[in-house]
Amino acid sequence: MLFLGFSAGIPLLLIFSSLSLWLREAGVDRAVVTYFSWAALGYSFKFVWAPLVDQLPLPLLSYRLGRRRAWMLTAQLAIASAILLMASIDPQSSEASLTLMALAAVLLGFSSATQDIVIDAYRIESAEAELQAMMSATYIVGYRLAMLVAGAGSLYLAEGFGSTNEVYSYQAWQNTYSIMAAAMSVGIITTLVIAEPARSDSKSYLETTGEYARFLLLFAVAVAGFVGIYALSSDFVEGIKASLTGQLGNRAFAASLIEALRLGGAMLAAWILAVGLVRIGLVRYEMVDRTYIVPVRDFFQRYGWSFAWLLLALVGLYRISDIVLGVISNVFYKDLGFDKTQIADVVVIFGILMTIVGGLLGGLLAARIGVVRILLLGGVLAAATNLLFMLLAGIGNDIFWLYVVISADNLSAGIASAAFVAFLSSLTNVSFTAMQYAIFSSLMTLIPKSLGGYSGSMVNAIGYPGFFLLTAILGIPVLLLIVAAAKRFELRDQGNA
Repeated sequence: MLFLGFSAGIPLLLIFSSLSLWLREAGVDRAVVTYFSWAALGYSFKFVWAPLVDQLPLPLLSYRLGRRRAWMLTAQLAIASAILLMASIDPQSSEASLTLMALAAVLLGFSSATQDIVIDAYRIESAEAELQAMMSATYIVGYRLAMLVAGAGSLYLAEGFGSTNEVYSYQAWQNTYSIMAAAMSVGIITTLVIAEPARSDSKSYLETTGEYARFLLLFAVAVAGFVGIYALSSDFVEGIKASLTGQLGNRAFAASLIEALRLGGAMLAAWILAVGLVRIGLVRYEMVDRTYIVPVRDFFQRYGWSFAWLLLALVGLYRISDIVLGVISNVFYKDLGFDKTQIADVVVIFGILMTIVGGLLGGLLAARIGVVRILLLGGVLAAATNLLFMLLAGIGNDIFWLYVVISADNLSAGIASAAFVAFLSSLTNVSFTAMQYAIFSSLMTLIPKSLGGYSGSMVNAIGYPGFFLLTAILGIPVLLLIVAAAKRFELRDQGNA
């Protein structure tokens, strides 16, 4: 689990912080840079294809390696390929290369989310219940080590190979990302060495392949419908954006509103296609019902319609302040004049250490005084610490104040994350843990990451101080949701508070 955690942690920062610095050094506008955060939306939709990864065998590989290892190896090879593809592209060369870089980043996000699904399943199936906490803790250590390698390590490498704020070097970033692709060999070797977990409910691949192949076709058609509607509506929505911008006087807000409606329309088209194929008998309704509908129905039945929606709103918005700010944070540090080595030292290495400390503190406090109270404390801290970024924006390039801001921000993020994981775990029914937790963890990042893609446009429109104030204000509705939920919902471990 240590090595698999390392494999899972490599891709994330190569989509976010490291890529944003690469693009910024290449002269890409900050608004375009933050759009690239959408490449990681695969993490927010992984519950959609999780059932396929869970049950669909892969030809030849599943027979030789087993179902879990086959999917794990496939995902890891796809991750390494996506990173190498990104390494082969110079984003400064042309607009077409920037588009290709975006597609490679999307492939990386999708492949990484798929690996997460498989590793979660492998962890649960490969050890008894009493060992799960140890397995998870070891996985997290590996994940954090990988974040140091992909975050700080990639910045050190790019700087060492000759790419700086003043002189951009594509060769330096190409070498860096090629090394990051090679780092995936840790996960690949681990997958080839470990044993396939025994599955008490496993069936013969020959008996299930036909049915699951039709299920895969259903999924592919739905995805094609989603992509088709989204792509074909591109020119149409640009006209609406221009018109709405004139009426609202704010292009960033108009673009956010239209893109949200566009996303909803594409999802509706995918749902209509899926329903149509089920009705004509391509896939048995019972299979779709058992996979997708029953876990959702169970959640609403346990909490009631109105309270369930309140809880989902809290899950979807809790991390909005820090995620929206986090998308552009490295660009902000670079615009203040900090170099990559300083960012690696303070933001990545020191920041991750403070996050670990915050997580331990949050876990201790949650055990002592209850999860809901620490959830509220985390929400307050997440919004309040964003105001410190306003202070840093006014102070400018000062390494001491960078340490102060990173200390407060990461410590509060660690406290909030520890309470939030416990909160999400308490919402799941043990009968549907995998699917329900996948939904919650996906929803947790969907809205913040979607909004975070416009953070660069917001900064261009209102400046860094105004943007940081806005992210703090976004945390106020979260606090109201926590207070409303606390009145009606009591976590199992809150009784000792």
